[in-house]
Amino acid sequence: MSRTDYVLANALLPDGSKGNIAIGEGRIADIGDVANGEARRIDLGGALVLPGFTDGHMHLDKTLIGRKWLPYQAGPTRWSRIETEKTTEKRLNLPVEERAATLIEICVAFGTSHMRTHIDVDTDIRLTRLESMLRARERYRDRVDIQIVAFPQSGVVSRPGTLDVLDEAIRAGADLVGGMDPLVVDHDAVGQLDGIFDVAERHGVGIDIHLHEPGEAGIHSIERICERAESHGMQGKVTVSHGFSLAMVSERKSDETAERMARAGVSLVTHGAGGFYLPPILRLRAAGVEVFAGNDDIRDTWSPYGSGDMLERAMLIGWRADFRRDEDLMAVFDMVTAAAARVRGDSPWGLAPGAPADLCVVDAQCVPEAVVAHPPRKLVLKNGRIVARDGAYLKAIEDPAG
Repeated sequence: MSRTDYVLANALLPDGSKGNIAIGEGRIADIGDVANGEARRIDLGGALVLPGFTDGHMHLDKTLIGRKWLPYQAGPTRWSRIETEKTTEKRLNLPVEERAATLIEICVAFGTSHMRTHIDVDTDIRLTRLESMLRARERYRDRVDIQIVAFPQSGVVSRPGTLDVLDEAIRAGADLVGGMDPLVVDHDAVGQLDGIFDVAERHGVGIDIHLHEPGEAGIHSIERICERAESHGMQGKVTVSHGFSLAMVSERKSDETAERMARAGVSLVTHGAGGFYLPPILRLRAAGVEVFAGNDDIRDTWSPYGSGDMLERAMLIGWRADFRRDEDLMAVFDMVTAAAARVRGDSPWGLAPGAPADLCVVDAQCVPEAVVAHPPRKLVLKNGRIVARDGAYLKAIEDPAG
């Protein structure tokens, strides 16, 4: 057993039991009837301790949170939103790194310990946004773990040279290769998917592809993604973001596609936002698909909504899905915590001996209440050190071990 630097005493654990949590060398040393000996004791007074959250889909390079309110100006189509974003970016000329920094600090204060952010790359901007995001990731590496997806929002096949930019992005430090609606954006599912899978396989990285395509078109793309996940030996390394089509076809077709995704090890991330079709979360999970969650756009030209709080996002998804029973609320909590850890392959993880001490503390009687009420975070720990307190981000990290 590793040494104990300090003890979180009188904690309510997610399983409903009470006990102490010993922290040592940035990890959980022990849980239960733990004696603190000479180690410092932090009394939680029966507050609920939760594992750190994961925001599994966000766009740190797009956010305008913390700036002057900007009314939504785009039309209803995706291309209108893309063009509005480009013109607004040029007009505002706000540094990506600083915008990302503002949102990162907000998310950390809400207890987020892992993020997966999509960062735009294309033949015009090339790696400029990615380079800014790499600097931000290094700046906050002691407070949050950030995965970066190189995101070809403007197309792949339709913009010759984009595959070379994606290759450069991975070599520069991006973690995953992105994609975007191969049928709708490129009108060439084979070309886009073959291209991005080849880049990913060449570098040994995963894929996370935006898929807004409706109905049978979206199902067709998911099936082609599953085929390539298997043929490239990338089971467990491929994610479909959104997957609205899974809610737009018959239940039988949706279930067949879910089984196909499970066999291919293709996961799904959802943001549960209003105005879109919500994939059948519980049926997907029952089929063996890893379903996790993210905030997606947060206060940017694409959407005026979003706070950065993954507990609030869990509540919103549960509300949209009409989750009322505790077991269903526990499922949506799993989507913002353990499911993403399983996708990453983190083990041990969570409230378990040996796992990183990425934790947050809230006043709630149980996990379902925490989801529904999403109360303020009293304490947020990253690798055993305090990075936020009473809902506020700490500019200086506190080490309870002294």
